[in-house]
Amino acid sequence: MANSLPDRLETGAPYPLGATWDGLGVNFAVFSANAQQIDLCLFDPAGHKELARLPLPECTDEVWHGYLPGAHPGTVYGFRAYGAYQPQQGHRFNPAKLLLDPYAKKLTGPFRWADALFGYRVHSSRHDLSIDKRDSSPAVPKCVVIDEAFDWSRDVRPDVPWSETVIYEAHVRGVSMLNPDIRPHDRGTFAALASPRFIDHLHDLGITAIQLLPIHAFLDERFLLERDLTNYWGYNTAAFFAPHTSYLSTRRLNELRIAVRQLHAAGIEVILDVVYNHTCEGNELGPTVSWRGLDNASYYRLIPGDERHYINDTGCGNTLNLSHPRVLQMVMDSLRYWVSAFHVDGFRFDLGVTLGREGTGFDPGSGFFDAIRQDPVLSQRKLISEPWDVGPGGYQVGRHPPGFAEWNDKFRDCVRRFWRGDSAMRAELAARITGSAELFNHRFRRTWASINYIASHDGFTLADVVSYEHKHNEANAENNGDGHNQNCSANWGIEGPTDDAAIQAVRASVARSMLASVFTSLGTPMLAAGDEFGRSQCGNNNAYCQDNELSWLDWQRADSAEGRALIDFTARLIALRRQHPLLRDTRFLRGDIEVLPGVNDVAWFDERGQALTDEAWQDPEARTLTLRRAGLDRDGEIEVVLLVINGSHDDVTFVLPPPRLEWNVLADSTSPAVAAHDLYSEQRLVGAHGFLLLAAKPRHAAAEPPASALAPHAAAD
Repeated sequence: MANSLPDRLETGAPYPLGATWDGLGVNFAVFSANAQQIDLCLFDPAGHKELARLPLPECTDEVWHGYLPGAHPGTVYGFRAYGAYQPQQGHRFNPAKLLLDPYAKKLTGPFRWADALFGYRVHSSRHDLSIDKRDSSPAVPKCVVIDEAFDWSRDVRPDVPWSETVIYEAHVRGVSMLNPDIRPHDRGTFAALASPRFIDHLHDLGITAIQLLPIHAFLDERFLLERDLTNYWGYNTAAFFAPHTSYLSTRRLNELRIAVRQLHAAGIEVILDVVYNHTCEGNELGPTVSWRGLDNASYYRLIPGDERHYINDTGCGNTLNLSHPRVLQMVMDSLRYWVSAFHVDGFRFDLGVTLGREGTGFDPGSGFFDAIRQDPVLSQRKLISEPWDVGPGGYQVGRHPPGFAEWNDKFRDCVRRFWRGDSAMRAELAARITGSAELFNHRFRRTWASINYIASHDGFTLADVVSYEHKHNEANAENNGDGHNQNCSANWGIEGPTDDAAIQAVRASVARSMLASVFTSLGTPMLAAGDEFGRSQCGNNNAYCQDNELSWLDWQRADSAEGRALIDFTARLIALRRQHPLLRDTRFLRGDIEVLPGVNDVAWFDERGQALTDEAWQDPEARTLTLRRAGLDRDGEIEVVLLVINGSHDDVTFVLPPPRLEWNVLADSTSPAVAAHDLYSEQRLVGAHGFLLLAAKPRHAAAEPPASALAPHAAAD
């Protein structure tokens, strides 16, 4: 910035929004339909001292703007907004509150909680929202003007087809805090994502995409800090364009860009978990840090006739108003920014149903979905929705528009319940492992639209699913009242850790069978970080506030004999999925294509090798199942695969369905260390809780149907 600050700004331009450096100065532009004046506040480089307060001189189409000659990257700033303070009418302007630019690309640091962050007098006995005139600047991080220059010329997007995608859900901080191969200063930061050992681990597993929990700058809730806890997961966004400052070991944004380039070089895509459904400002009693102070009535959905209160479809206190064109523009600009400036490959939308809500409720043709689907850049990235929220009609699994994949919790719960031994699960399991067609087979969607998983960040880890029947969230300081009560889990005899070898063996077998269910099912598999080596959270199924060893990945366990064995088994399953296209077919199968004489593209059998009748499907106590798929392999030759599933508590001898083929045993969850081998019998003993995968190459293929009817359509993604 120039040595002497001007006493006024030049007119500038209303586009682009945010702070834009042009080599000679910086243009500032911010939306507010209801403000009467907006000031640009300039600070010293540390963000401690306010140096100048300059009104933005113009407002064009509800965008306030001004130009500061001589300003440069590194300029530190914020906004103050003037207007009506009428909470009952939805207006909360308060110039005493320093506000973050909604388009800020970088922040100076974290928030410092203080009563001054609130726009009203916090300790008013009636919570009457009387205006609070204390300056919030000392508690608020400041925005920083940045230079976007970075050489992406040699970066190549992996562009992995959906049919080949394997997702690894991870937390930036959690994956590296206990990794001894990473320098202490880099642990918990973007720099650690570029660690050769970590990338080698993903590569050896066969992972094609890492999905990062929220990296947008976020605010730790005050009630958590008062309990000596923090918002570890980060679903409390304070800035949609700026990364969380503690994830930058050097304070340089290029740290994330370098990590993305390194991951891309290894063929691994980067997907961001993004939170556009609500903000950190909470309900009517929350702080004022950005949108609330700039134009509360535009940015949020307010209760009609009672605009003091917020529509709370998110369960987080407020809901962003994506029906407003400027709010939708902000979300779209944010998404495009992360693609253009950081080359990310896709997004997982937290509470995606909220984003698709219009005045009448969830609408797959909402403005948000329409805007993304027509966008020439975003529509070509991987798009994943969490298809629920807590509002009316909030469960919408399978009802999103084409182009979106969805987390399939029906798959999660069904697979957990089947392997737990619940009754009447066989028919549903059959539906889940063939792509959940009743949910996704419409509007020409493909099987990859179902994101199949056993565990995610939210809930039990895989190890805890087989070790605990009840949640144990006492560490969250909420009297174990938080988190889900229905976890579809079992402890197999003892709650939590045990030295009982028999219980340990059952737990290990069930966990491997669950993993086998994920990686042999049609759809897109997702693995929660650490599940590949048995990470536990000690029964905590809501570790959102546990930034400690409870949540961090224990790499010593990964190096243990048990951890290494589970890693090897998981990698083997992923490799088999890659090698056998029938395991990742993008078509929904109907069993109406005869691949070989008497062998259709999909068929179901019981343990006697007999086709299941309608009556057999309805047997509530049946816990055995054989799935046969037939089609083309990678070389265009006909292949047949069998999934032999024993969900009972006893060993079962399965008779393989006719015709007689030369079977090769590819994987057995009850004997994970046994290498692939030929099976010279038409029957096979499958251990309790066992999952067996076999494949055969028939010597004589039928002349029909044509290859186009059999191909897995991997190239059509």
